[in-house]
Amino acid sequence: MKIQTVGVLGCGLMGAGIAQISAAAGYKTLVREVEEPLITKGLARIAKFLAGGVEKGKLTPEEKARTLGNLTGTTRLEDLNGCDIVVEAIVENIDEKAKSYAVLDSVLAEQAIVCSNTSSLCITELASKTRRPDRFAGLHFFNPVPIMKLVEVIRGLATSDETYQSVFAFAQSLGKEPITAPDKPGFIVNRLLVPYLLDAIRSYEHGLGTVEDIDRGMKLGCGYPMGPFTLLDFVGLDTTYYIANIMFDEYREPAYAPPPLLKRMVLAGRLGRKSGQGFYKYS
Repeated sequence: MKIQTVGVLGCGLMGAGIAQISAAAGYKTLVREVEEPLITKGLARIAKFLAGGVEKGKLTPEEKARTLGNLTGTTRLEDLNGCDIVVEAIVENIDEKAKSYAVLDSVLAEQAIVCSNTSSLCITELASKTRRPDRFAGLHFFNPVPIMKLVEVIRGLATSDETYQSVFAFAQSLGKEPITAPDKPGFIVNRLLVPYLLDAIRSYEHGLGTVEDIDRGMKLGCGYPMGPFTLLDFVGLDTTYYIANIMFDEYREPAYAPPPLLKRMVLAGRLGRKSGQGFYKYS
């Protein structure tokens, strides 16, 4: 199907990034949040990112203006009625997602596609909460969305071939490099990444080295752009803990079990960069 208008549910860090690249790709883009201040904050984040791109010479003032011109914010789900595809990027809670899908089912055209940006939930289960399981898929972007090239495309059991092909092509049209991932918790990237991050915490607990030395070891010895603890703080310790629990519930393998230290840091509110302290302190 031909996609011309894109809807995005959520204007937080991920939703704003998805809306930005959609608008930059030339799509008329509507981004929805539950409250006006959240829309204002999300659109301001996009404008700031684009202004930085102009300052660095990575895009022209005209490209910035064109991207912002393609963006519209709203607090009404009903305003997304003309969208050909809607990407949901709200809280990782099935019940909350299901409420949004119910409204979308009532306002979207029959042929419209709905995707979830979930990083851990079952796509088949999410699709079952809609009246369009054949036109539902996973579209997992990575943070920061405007910079990271990868997108995981996930088919549920009911996802049609046409929907899969349309979603894959849509990801490519955004300038991304999509890969097909299975409908299993963690998909491809987190299935490999999360055990590595959890093992780094266990290793630290067992005295393998300091946080700084383990980070430097993986950066300088393996060529990683950042060490595991820097990455944990960037992603959010609460996010990692949440994903790890879902994966452990599914696979029941020790590699996916959250270490005690991770649980205690989350309980203490040390969530990483967003809280000002995780494995490192941030001013």
